Amino acid sequence: MEIADKAKKIIQNISKVIVGKEAQIELVITSLFAGGHVLLEDVPGTGKTMLSKALAKSIDCSFKRIQFTPDLLPSDLTGIYYFNMKTQEFEFRPGPIFTNILLADEINRATPRTQSSLLECMEERQVTIDGITHKLEDPFFVIATQNPIEIQGTYPLPEAQLDRFLIKLSLGYTNKEQTIQMLTRFREKNPLDEIEPVVAKDEVIKIQEKIKEVYVNEDILSYIYEICQSTREHEMVQLPASNRSFIALMRASQSLAAVRGYDFVLPDFVKYLAPFVLSHRILLKNQYIIKNTKSSDVINEILEKVAVPSENFAF
Repeated sequence: MEIADKAKKIIQNISKVIVGKEAQIELVITSLFAGGHVLLEDVPGTGKTMLSKALAKSIDCSFKRIQFTPDLLPSDLTGIYYFNMKTQEFEFRPGPIFTNILLADEINRATPRTQSSLLECMEERQVTIDGITHKLEDPFFVIATQNPIEIQGTYPLPEAQLDRFLIKLSLGYTNKEQTIQMLTRFREKNPLDEIEPVVAKDEVIKIQEKIKEVYVNEDILSYIYEICQSTREHEMVQLPASNRSFIALMRASQSLAAVRGYDFVLPDFVKYLAPFVLSHRILLKNQYIIKNTKSSDVINEILEKVAVPSENFAF
């Protein structure tokens, strides 16, 4: 319940800036607590940057934003060793990757070489520069964005990169009531300027460790296996879910359980999260892509076929 209370405080705090997106904010918090990263695929102007800044301020963490462009170099992200003429020694100048919350804006506009510089950072929480490994500060959380509509001048993320994101989601547009509420809030001032921390950074680090203690029954583990394994047997799937996908779905389910006040994972949590965790991790065969079949459709079809375990399991 302690984790759920802290999650609720963060969601309510961010909701002062981002209107009507509590479900999406919950997913972002779920990913943060699980130690994962988030890929936001949405059109410009839906609040992705605002969400990232509000999250950083809510948990009292450092925040940096990188605008990905075709001329962005890996060293622009990670930093460089430069020769100091005064000291006659090489000194390290850290890049923006050394932060707690990193917004990788329009990540698919950078070249594959630059995109790959994030792989080690996202998976191992470290970066190697000129043969020297630097540890990143905890928590380290990447929120990457990409525009699903505009593809000119972009470089699609390779499967290895997509597999590093725990969750992929979209904020979407607000309805009329939500839009009017948003306009009212922003009429005279920017509510982001008034956001104060509600959870300490050290508390987030402790929560990330406690998430691993959330109980997962054998029946739930079997359910996770059947869902992921079904992607390997589905006729439409060319590249199925990786072994990392099994762990990702389990960890995300543990985190969501804690966020919602449970100390054990329910089947509904797994079923709810599966499209967000797995859709970007599978690749459909070309003939189905041409027919505009979405990977999320395949995941939902699998969820309809795989038997849901009973919640009457013993602890």
